[in-house]
Amino acid sequence: MDPHISAMRPEPVATSGRANAVRALRSRPFRWYFAGQIASASGSFVQSTAIGWLVLQLTGSPASLGVVLAAGGVPPLLLGPWGGVIADRVDLRRLLIGTQIAFGLLAALLWLAAATGHAGVALVVAITVVSGIVQIVDAPARQSFVAQLVPPADLASAAAVNGIVQNSARVVGPALAGVLIATIGTTPCFAVNAISYLAVIAALVLIRPLPTTAPVTAHPGGVAAALRYARTRQQLWLPLTMMALVGVLAFNFPVILPVFAEHTFHGTGGTYGLLSAMLSIGSVAGSFAVGLIRHPRRLYLVAAAAAFAAGLTLTAVVPNLITACIALAVTGCAAFGFVTLASTALQLHADPAYRGRIMALWVFVFLGTTPIGSILTGWIIDTSGPRAALLTGAAACLIAAAVAARVHTPPHPDDVP
Repeated sequence: MDPHISAMRPEPVATSGRANAVRALRSRPFRWYFAGQIASASGSFVQSTAIGWLVLQLTGSPASLGVVLAAGGVPPLLLGPWGGVIADRVDLRRLLIGTQIAFGLLAALLWLAAATGHAGVALVVAITVVSGIVQIVDAPARQSFVAQLVPPADLASAAAVNGIVQNSARVVGPALAGVLIATIGTTPCFAVNAISYLAVIAALVLIRPLPTTAPVTAHPGGVAAALRYARTRQQLWLPLTMMALVGVLAFNFPVILPVFAEHTFHGTGGTYGLLSAMLSIGSVAGSFAVGLIRHPRRLYLVAAAAAFAAGLTLTAVVPNLITACIALAVTGCAAFGFVTLASTALQLHADPAYRGRIMALWVFVFLGTTPIGSILTGWIIDTSGPRAALLTGAAACLIAAAVAARVHTPPHPDDVP
């Protein structure tokens, strides 16, 4: 074993205490961060909804929309793990200020182009690709930065609160975009997103991370060093492996739900919106529930993955729209409960010197594989229908749960079973 690795220890973890899903908000730095994220997350979903409508207006082609949606996932797919190398070597607060400024400028450029009638598909694709490049360093930096804003005992709560913000924005953002598009058009949606970044930039300027017991120095090495480090700790490689199995085949709702709404239930765009909203409502509940847990034990990961499989199976066999809405709420609760648990486990057990690279691996297996999963899921839908795609995702979740349940590798001395 690498002597540098064997000497490293994760931050201490409290495993007991009063359950409070939002206890992370007791930390002033995290409250500032939370406030900024509310505005930024909602603005991002407003813009993504408007981009979809704009591209369809410009081209009338769902295929063109698919190209735009896939474009942003290409940079993380190719280079995602290397973003953590940067996150481990620079001041995270300053890095995040830079990435938020970049996102804000890109949104402002799209706003200006739309306002002047120059927002063509090529420009939208270019902005989406550049945003994906910025995302390579932004995503692991954001995941790692949260650990500097709360005590280790409140990290699960912080991850849950972040999940609540993101999943609530999935409901609020598209709803607000729908109102704006219907009343004054798509251009104001891009303005809303650009302006929303002012809130998160202001919050990051005001934030001062909690004092640490010792300065964090990144361990030399790149992605290979992080992989070697993760391989030595069950509480790191197991969540990454589970997410790799689940992420490719189970988290493809943007591909499945439109077809499910139109072909299975013979609905309209409103039906798709309803199904998406129910999934998001469930995901908020799942994130909130995880906030009651102080430590994401392996048993919880197994249970969440199995529950995700059950939810997908239930959704695949429901006979009507009402039961589909109920099933998707259950699925969202289990799915995002699993995601929050796994993410929290990685943040708790990764040494701060490696945390950026570990979280970059997490972002890669969760989001960077989206283009691959979308293609596979699309093929399954074309050949066997959306219900088969849901059952395939359920099978992947069951395999992940079985792998975690049958692990016999002796854990690291600091790991909690």
